[in-house]
Amino acid sequence: MPVLGFHNSHEQIHPAELLRAVQHAEEVGFTAAMCSDHLEPWSERQGESGFAWSWLGAALATTNLPFGAVNAPGQRYHPVIVAQAIATLGSMFPGRFWVALGSGEAMNEHVTGHVWPRKELRDARLRECVDVIRALLAGEEVSHEGLVTVDRARIWTLPEQQPALIGPAVTAATARRHAEWADGLVTINQPHETLREVVAAYRDAGGQGTLTIQVHVSWDPDPEKAMAIAHDQWRSNVFPPPLCWDLDTTKSFDQASTHVTPEAVGEAVRVSSDLGQHAAWLAEYADLGFDQIYLHHVGKEQRPFLDAFGEHVLPQLDVSAPAPAVAVHPRRPEQTPQPAILP
Repeated sequence: MPVLGFHNSHEQIHPAELLRAVQHAEEVGFTAAMCSDHLEPWSERQGESGFAWSWLGAALATTNLPFGAVNAPGQRYHPVIVAQAIATLGSMFPGRFWVALGSGEAMNEHVTGHVWPRKELRDARLRECVDVIRALLAGEEVSHEGLVTVDRARIWTLPEQQPALIGPAVTAATARRHAEWADGLVTINQPHETLREVVAAYRDAGGQGTLTIQVHVSWDPDPEKAMAIAHDQWRSNVFPPPLCWDLDTTKSFDQASTHVTPEAVGEAVRVSSDLGQHAAWLAEYADLGFDQIYLHHVGKEQRPFLDAFGEHVLPQLDVSAPAPAVAVHPRRPEQTPQPAILP
């Protein structure tokens, strides 16, 4: 019985329209939601950049859905600010908010003017940020000097239960690294064998918590239009690492995707006019062991997709509601908070 959630793409859709869409997603039967956190869209055709944290407050307040967000602490976001945001949403909406913490993409992070670090440094910086955020969510005063610097920070408003910090991974190596700290794993649709390797690497390294997948789909009753939507909106998103990490402007992604064919997009997006086919694809992800499946319709118009999937796809999958999104690796606070000098 998988959780079927609705992914909200801030790169593509105006935040007011996106808020109406997620409210409608709950009405038609989706049981969870998540959103991206981008400053830059992947293409000028997408053309939006709503601020995820402002939107999340509105979305949590106007639905009963649990929400997740993908965030990259360490450059554009200082980890203390991320911890404060997590703590506030977790305090206002207990058990309904989780965040996936990743190492980021240059397109969103270069705006600080700092050098975009090589991958091993970004991974090390993320690990430092996770430790800082965990300590702050436990009520500790934190000082830290390393790839990020923290001076005597403390979060005073804390949730009763620490929200889940999820590890995002598209490769087995990244999944394996996240296993020691993450409260669950989130990935994206890839070939089944790759997904098995990612999940096995996480579990074999001791990874706990839920397994979540975000699935890019394109649907329209007209099969040619379904493909045209995917090609128009998502052809700039088909590049594997490190290219997708290191291109630093929307214009660069548009230039790089000039010659991407519809067939190539079809390898990254589940494209079909057949709702039965979409249901079968989603059932395969559940069979692979994913507890939560978030659907991202890559078109800019969301309501027809929501209505069609709510009526014809969700009933085929015995959709369930998620368990509370709380940490499985909570850091335990001291009785009297003392400065935590993190290594």
